[in-house]
Amino acid sequence: MTGWFGPVLLLRLLWRVVLSDLFGQYADRRLIVAALDSATPEELVGRARQFMPGQRNEQVWSLEPDADGAVWVDFVADLGDGFDATFAIASLLSQESLSVDGQQLKRGQILVMGGDEVYPRAAPETYQKQLRDPYDWAFPDPNPGLLKGPPVFAVPGNHDWYDGLVLFLALFCRKDHMHLGGWRTHQRRSYFAVQLTDQWWLWAIDAQLADDVDQPQKEYFREIANAMPDNAKIILCGPEPGWLYTGQAGNKALGVMSYIGWIAVNQHRGLTIPLVLSGDTHHYSRYVADDGNTQFVTSGGGGAFLHPTHQVAPRVDIDRGKDGYSWLAGHIKALTLGSNAHGSEAVYPSKAESLSMLRGNFAFVAYNPGFALVLGVLYWIVSLVGKALPSDVYYIAPILLIGGFWGYTKKQEGGGLKTALVSAVNGLAHCLGAAVTAFAVAWINNHYVDLAGWPRSSFLLSAAEAILVGGLIGGTLFGSYLYVTSRWLDMNHNDGFSSMRRNSHRHFLRMRIKGDTVTVFPVGLKEIPKREDWRPNAERAGQPPPAYVPKSPLKPGLIEQPFSVT
Repeated sequence: MTGWFGPVLLLRLLWRVVLSDLFGQYADRRLIVAALDSATPEELVGRARQFMPGQRNEQVWSLEPDADGAVWVDFVADLGDGFDATFAIASLLSQESLSVDGQQLKRGQILVMGGDEVYPRAAPETYQKQLRDPYDWAFPDPNPGLLKGPPVFAVPGNHDWYDGLVLFLALFCRKDHMHLGGWRTHQRRSYFAVQLTDQWWLWAIDAQLADDVDQPQKEYFREIANAMPDNAKIILCGPEPGWLYTGQAGNKALGVMSYIGWIAVNQHRGLTIPLVLSGDTHHYSRYVADDGNTQFVTSGGGGAFLHPTHQVAPRVDIDRGKDGYSWLAGHIKALTLGSNAHGSEAVYPSKAESLSMLRGNFAFVAYNPGFALVLGVLYWIVSLVGKALPSDVYYIAPILLIGGFWGYTKKQEGGGLKTALVSAVNGLAHCLGAAVTAFAVAWINNHYVDLAGWPRSSFLLSAAEAILVGGLIGGTLFGSYLYVTSRWLDMNHNDGFSSMRRNSHRHFLRMRIKGDTVTVFPVGLKEIPKREDWRPNAERAGQPPPAYVPKSPLKPGLIEQPFSVT
């Protein structure tokens, strides 16, 4: 799993974010791809309908209903991180049928990836090792020379955009159809619509890094909406669950999804959107709109580190006066967190499990030794500055530390009084930590160093002592800060769990479409095999047989009872 607090990685990601933000504004590849795509409106609609039974191209996979008249669709998001979790989920997705809590769930006839196909950054080696290899090995291609195979479509997330979307487009939007194991790519743009049945369609949005919908994308979905039948229903997929981010200043994710929804219902008054899906947040949660039918589901369990659920609000009020909420404002006032058959909230992991796992931040130093050493170096520098400056300017160190933590927290959580106060307390705590470090080093030197024959004035020894002791103290303080702010102040939920990079509680959605009803089966996998638990599949077990199998069989289960939308 990605070590998100690795100092080198943090610097690389900072550089990537700066570059991608710049090129996203001035060289938006969505516009370039749309300009190069000369397809007519009729051809765009034809692409969306290409998998419907009866289409002319016999080489393309057909979404034929099964013996019961149902079509099956899989949705997975936030994958391509640690091999063990990514490959485990890919292995479940690839099997022709899964036995889950006594129910037989057929493999999706189409696979939709909901964003962030690789972590931590878009690069050739990450796409190969963390996406293509696990999926190639989980679903060995039965027909390498043929186009026919289950289609895979993908939404780009922010991590896919960190190279300006270059590699995502090269893999998923290519003319010659990438083979991802037994799956086949077909999309030509980073956003798409696919007709699943006579009545059901799936729309997927690319909001870039700035929560923005470009003009060609708007025109694309208008053309699709105009071609849809009067009784059509839409499964809407977005790169971010904006309903979870309504409290974040400047976040426009919900507005983007609502705007695309407005395009649908405005262009074609008979359309409805009963199901909204997203990844980006690496947990499972389900909200029910106050219209009684529309469900908003977050499912980002494809392989990336686990996110908490203890902060998930029981109710989300929709700001009906906010710009861009046109579709939502038309018929939804609030979302209420769903509940399962046992009356528990529809989240995975449970809120109790989430709080229990959060305590792992007290071992922050063990999880993130590199970051802790950086804090140790900072403490050592503070002590050097303190010795060099007159006593009446000691206030410089607290100002610098508070300012640094304020900038970090403001970037993560937005501004405001709470951010300022938390930053001040955090900065002062680290000032105290630096003082304790200096005292501890002096005490060690006075009591032990001379006895060991080391010169008390040794600069290198003092530096090593300050960095090691400071790293231990500073790392513990930082981990405690993450725990306290996530536990009680509704802050730093992402960092509080990325610091531990947990790979448990993986999940995906398997959907069964029959008539006017979609039944969603949220499939969870609580325990992931460790690296040493995988072995080559010499017996060729499984259908299809994956390249590796765990010593003990994977044990998928339903996160909650299946729910339906109409």
